[in-house]
Amino acid sequence: MSVVQLLNENLQAKWTFNEPMKIQEEMIPAMLDGADIVAQSPTGSGKTLAFVLPILNKVDGKKKQTQALIVAPSQELAMQIVNVIREWTEGTDITVQQLIGGANSARQIEKLKKKPTIVVGTPGRLNELARAGKLKLKEVETVVLDECDQLLSREYRVVVKSFIDGAAFGRQVVIVSATVTEEIELVAERLMFEPKRIIVRPEDMPASGKVTHSFVKVDERDKTDLLRRLSYQEGLHALAFVNNIDQVIMKENKLKFRDAKVVTLHSEMKKEERQKTLQAFRNGEAKILIATDIAARGLDIDGLTHVIHVDVPRTVEQYLHRSGRTGRAGADGEVIAFLSYRDEKDFKKLTRDLPKKPIQKIWHDGALVEGNSKTVATNTAPKAAKPAVKKYTPKSNKGGKRG
Repeated sequence: MSVVQLLNENLQAKWTFNEPMKIQEEMIPAMLDGADIVAQSPTGSGKTLAFVLPILNKVDGKKKQTQALIVAPSQELAMQIVNVIREWTEGTDITVQQLIGGANSARQIEKLKKKPTIVVGTPGRLNELARAGKLKLKEVETVVLDECDQLLSREYRVVVKSFIDGAAFGRQVVIVSATVTEEIELVAERLMFEPKRIIVRPEDMPASGKVTHSFVKVDERDKTDLLRRLSYQEGLHALAFVNNIDQVIMKENKLKFRDAKVVTLHSEMKKEERQKTLQAFRNGEAKILIATDIAARGLDIDGLTHVIHVDVPRTVEQYLHRSGRTGRAGADGEVIAFLSYRDEKDFKKLTRDLPKKPIQKIWHDGALVEGNSKTVATNTAPKAAKPAVKKYTPKSNKGGKRG
């Protein structure tokens, strides 16, 4: 029996996929049974529906109380989850409210008075409204932490714990992410009751494309210009990662000055600015979207041809999480790392367990090509013409004598 048949008739009628993804097959029945869950599954594996559908099956839209809380580390991810819920609840009594920073809090408070069935939000705004007594946690029966590796990091851990502690007695706690470290598991188990462990590996995913890993050796000061050049490459649609907001803003200023086909995403942007940026990237006006890991969390962007590590990630999990955004739905993809001299040693550690050794590339004749400065120069240099060999003809000895 398909897990879809465990859902109510309304949800079954809206199901249009051929078959559930593996994470959905595992999580839907476990959530319906009320189990606490720690789920690890690759980016793009169907995690959102895996927790949204059981929630929609369990909540009662006629009850005027907030029954489920979904926490996300970024505004974009929160908005995407809300859009999914709205699509699946159309025509029902179930209501959803997003509570994110950058939006009018007074308006959000007014909507909370109507007791939305489900609340989706970012830690900062949720904490602000909960502490003010506007968000009533005591009636929440299900708490979901999406991208839990971020939410259970030291930055958010205390706040997120307060959401769980404030929820109803016997509440269900579900945490999901593409990467779950041992530290995260230890923290999670302190907040949960005998959690069920679910792991979906990349090889369990259907129709995964071939992903090539490559690198370019480039001075730190030249990375921005290399991004500019790549932004004019035909057919490229890339997500480029940097490690902090300052770098995003600096690159944005330089690249806008040079009219590069690049947009940026960071936490200091207003909601409308973020939406405009994503729209420009999705419709192809911009070829490259530059962002930090947090700003890009959970972004659902189809057709990414490349992931670019402008700054080398700090951990293997971070490298895999970023890289997993290309090569999805059967399409091939490429992961490119920009390596300054100081990055090379770290990059080798991050990629030593890849099935194939990363390929070195170099910018040559308007494109990235495989090789390095020596091999490309050797292969493309015009061959020297052979010197003309004059045929030796002995001088004439007319009238002379041999002597």
